[in-house]
Amino acid sequence: MADFTDSEVFLAFSTYATIVILKMMFMSPLTAYFRITRKAFANIEDTQMGKTPDEKKKMLRVNEDVERVRRCHQNDIENVIPFVLVGFLYTLTGPELSTALLLFRLFVGSRFVHSFVYVMAWPQPSRGLSFFVGLCATVCMAYHVLAAGLRL
Repeated sequence: MADFTDSEVFLAFSTYATIVILKMMFMSPLTAYFRITRKAFANIEDTQMGKTPDEKKKMLRVNEDVERVRRCHQNDIENVIPFVLVGFLYTLTGPELSTALLLFRLFVGSRFVHSFVYVMAWPQPSRGLSFFVGLCATVCMAYHVLAAGLRL
């Protein structure tokens, strides 16, 4: 196990997985920021800025900016978790460092681009292309894991 955790591929994976997990975690405070600045809350106890019951009720609303960040965060959850799981299995197959670095960097870069264009509401196909690049990187790793396991 010590040899595995000292491998360059595993160390690279650990680094890129940590970066993308931290990026995903950043989306929670970003959502809170948008909720506070847009005064759009989901729960009555979060409306402490309102002075009267009517003001508090007005703050219980859906805001498109808040929802956009929430959807972006949900998309991160749906993509980062598979990347971390598949990426870990991929490191166990002993891939070439250069190939592994390319796949890790493509995924992480695509998630940063995806989040930026999602939150900034850039027109399609920018979000779709960035999503697809990350998905392809994960699928390539998954194929390598299956090919190594099934000896394809």
